[in-house]
Amino acid sequence: MRISGRKDATRIYPEDPVHILMPYMMPRRHEAEVYLNQEIDITELLRWVDEKNKNLEYKLTFFHAMVAITAKTVYSRPLLNRFVKGKNFYQRNDVSISFVAKDKFSDDAEERLMVFTMDENELPVDLIKRILEDIHNAKNSGNASSNTYKKLTKVPSFILSIAKVLVMWLDKKGWLPDFLTEDDFNFSTVLLSNLGSIKCDAVYHHLNEYGTNSVVITIGTIHKKDGRDVVNIGATVDERIADGFYFAKSLKYVQHIASHLELLDEEVGKVIENIEL
Repeated sequence: MRISGRKDATRIYPEDPVHILMPYMMPRRHEAEVYLNQEIDITELLRWVDEKNKNLEYKLTFFHAMVAITAKTVYSRPLLNRFVKGKNFYQRNDVSISFVAKDKFSDDAEERLMVFTMDENELPVDLIKRILEDIHNAKNSGNASSNTYKKLTKVPSFILSIAKVLVMWLDKKGWLPDFLTEDDFNFSTVLLSNLGSIKCDAVYHHLNEYGTNSVVITIGTIHKKDGRDVVNIGATVDERIADGFYFAKSLKYVQHIASHLELLDEEVGKVIENIEL
């Protein structure tokens, strides 16, 4: 393993020759997309949320719990924290989860881009408290990425076209300034989309060429099945960073954590040993 010129990740060299060749056969991220769908039983998880809310001064929701579960899954399945850029493979220095928060449920409500870098020693309930505080602050003052996008909308289109070429080149090299990346979900480990909040089921969501995000997860509407609470989860992943078995097993980790709630009382970064499937 050698140190790369990027500030956000370390360059790695996969041992599998197939994966080494993949970026040459599929140089663009959208060419390497794989979509997986999994039904998750969340009956016990919803009870855990209700139980925690009895002793918390803030409101914990199912989606907040899913952020914590996703983070724990990534720490236990580190290949999910990789990306490909310029035919090279990289392992991120940090684990980050992102999502879009709307001020209210209406067509014209403003969207806030939220990115949270995980603290591996943080407890899930403390992580959720930090998320709620950051969302509140963002609604009052915005964040760096949202404010930057607002300014860009006022720039003439021909300048934007020229700037786009420069930005894409800097992105490929890993030289973009922090104010463009630190609050941009395109540079997060996992982008989560809570479609259930708008009464929509899990759907396919494309990956972007810009940035380094290689995993997008959509969460559908909670519904009943055989007397249990279940939800559909859709995951779009860049198959160049791992194989299909690794991705499928990673979704099993999500179900495992949702069914073994003692794991949500441990640090976010505590690795879960290999589970039986």
